[in-house]
Amino acid sequence: MNTLLFTPKIDTRYGSGKIKSRIGLEANAVAFTDHDDLVLLTREHLNKAPLHCILVDEAQFLKKTQVFQLTEIVDKLDIPVLAYGLRTDFQAEPFEGSLYLLAWAESLTEIKTICHCGRKATHVLRVDDKGKPITMGEQIAIGGNERYVSVCRNHFKLGEI
Repeated sequence: MNTLLFTPKIDTRYGSGKIKSRIGLEANAVAFTDHDDLVLLTREHLNKAPLHCILVDEAQFLKKTQVFQLTEIVDKLDIPVLAYGLRTDFQAEPFEGSLYLLAWAESLTEIKTICHCGRKATHVLRVDDKGKPITMGEQIAIGGNERYVSVCRNHFKLGEI
């Protein structure tokens, strides 16, 4: 299947326009900014070859207008869209992209993560270089397992890893 991959340009952990899984799989992707029109980018790729699917990594960084554009891709171009990302930030506030994906998606499948206590992890704690929780700061700070820890609601409230 020919899949178009999108990833936010601000996520440069693996290089610009790269998606890498925790098990080491890696692929090139179209790096988008807040101002990019995802319908136009999709049409550019459709001019080269048919598309069977679109995958958006780190979808929490989408803007409201871009989530709407994804609905247009599904409804008008008849291309399925899969979007992966976090629901909330390190302060338990929704990301703009996640908010509208949750509101407008036709289907939601949660990929469950487990807290260190064994309960379902529903929150993330941002940690400093010593592993101590950070409770203040900008909503967006790019990082992976070294910067964020998935925890249950109770351990989020307690600020415990």
